[in-house]
Amino acid sequence: MLKYNPLHCLPSSEELPESGNTPVDNELQDLIPGLLKAILLLIWSQRWHWFFGVDMGIYHDSNKPAIVPDGFLSIGLHRFIDEGLRPSYVLWEENKLPILVLEVFSQPYPVEYSTRKDLYAHDLGILYYVVYAPQRKRQELLEVYKLVNGEYVLISGNPVWLPEIGLGIGREIGTYQGITRERLSWFDEEGKRFFRPQERIQESE
Repeated sequence: MLKYNPLHCLPSSEELPESGNTPVDNELQDLIPGLLKAILLLIWSQRWHWFFGVDMGIYHDSNKPAIVPDGFLSIGLHRFIDEGLRPSYVLWEENKLPILVLEVFSQPYPVEYSTRKDLYAHDLGILYYVVYAPQRKRQELLEVYKLVNGEYVLISGNPVWLPEIGLGIGREIGTYQGITRERLSWFDEEGKRFFRPQERIQESE
């Protein structure tokens, strides 16, 4: 008897677009996740079972367009696929949900703020949802939510420790690519910030 496998009918990552069609509206939307990825490449250089995507489409339903967070982290899968680099992140191929998604907003509370939050919680079940909105004046610039019983719960603190990841995430002021300003960074359990690439080079000189 011929066995039917519905996965064989789904498009592959090579057949899907590489990312969303909506351009970023602020340079920080690339810079912040790019810096977080660069730090991970330093501190997790000997670990091969993680992946950090920047402005990459996450396909969770073959009948729907990709979701494109500014950054996302997955753990427990190969950093590189057979051909080297991923053209997109396809859940029916990866079989691994991102553990964290990051959104960097240029407006205090954009229209997609609540819709993205519901999407990541209810449709995907992402454990951590991180929002960074540096243009806010009175509200928290950084919000870290954890999924608890199907709903996101805000975690206070700076940095915020993420035990399932083994890292903390928080705000800090420093110089990167020649510009001094506030950014996000990774921290250890004691709250010490990990070096940025430029700092690591300067330390080794």
